[in-house]
Amino acid sequence: MTRFLGDSAPIPALDPFNREWFTRGVITIQRCEDCEALQHPADEICGCCQGSNMGWRECSGEGRIESVAVVHQAVHPGFKDSIPYAIVVVSLADAPSVSAVGNVVNRDPSEVAIGQSVRAIFEEVPAAENRERLLIPNWEVV
Repeated sequence: MTRFLGDSAPIPALDPFNREWFTRGVITIQRCEDCEALQHPADEICGCCQGSNMGWRECSGEGRIESVAVVHQAVHPGFKDSIPYAIVVVSLADAPSVSAVGNVVNRDPSEVAIGQSVRAIFEEVPAAENRERLLIPNWEVV
């Protein structure tokens, strides 16, 4: 199967903070167990109370495009065959204080606009370091 941004697109390196995002197949964001604040991307401490009692919350994967940029110049050699493509900032429907950045797929980049509703779709990719299965979130206009 050909990847959305091409087979030569870089694969994220997993760490304790992004593993949930790239392997669950569900939009999963960090939640502070002390003050209940939600945050993304994940970090060691809560950006609200500076607590370190962090957990995870699954989200619906639905949201709204708040910003869009169409990329016309490859920022990495692995993207040279995929331009143009649209990158968006999405406000999550069930976590309004949290935004996520990602690619819009299955739509011409010129048709992607602020205010459109989107849902997460996941692209299965084997990770480079240990061939662990990644489920990379992308966005699709609904």
